[in-house]
Amino acid sequence: MKKIIGIVIAGLILGLAVFCYFRFWFVFGEGVRSGELNYVVYKGVIWKTYEGKLIQTGIKAQTSGVQSNTFDFSIADKEIAERLMTESGKVMDLHYKEYFGRLPWRGHTKYIVDDIISIKDKTTTIDDQNEAVLSTIAPGAEGAGTVVPGLY
Repeated sequence: MKKIIGIVIAGLILGLAVFCYFRFWFVFGEGVRSGELNYVVYKGVIWKTYEGKLIQTGIKAQTSGVQSNTFDFSIADKEIAERLMTESGKVMDLHYKEYFGRLPWRGHTKYIVDDIISIKDKTTTIDDQNEAVLSTIAPGAEGAGTVVPGLY
């Protein structure tokens, strides 16, 4: 009987260890997100972590209207976070890892930025974006002072 109880307890401990590994340490996905860095902050009550937001180009439809595409992320490396804090407002490509769950000392999100691929100054303006859209809608109309309703 003691042998069976020992096997069951060992199985439960092993199962819990496997679950915790896949939930919190297994990298589910990784990739690169591009956009304009909105902010990076250092916050938390017990575990202080670096949190940031990247605003991506384009829009996504929501049930209650249209909203910009944002990417909320956490940063585990202090050096990367401090560099991003000085580069707010610039367009950048950030490499991230995605986990199934989050750990409070790793960050408030399940997306952890671990590298900066590139940082560029924001060079395009609204007029440049309108011109690019016009060139696809009406080739030859760019720069002609044409105003297209709905483009701003």
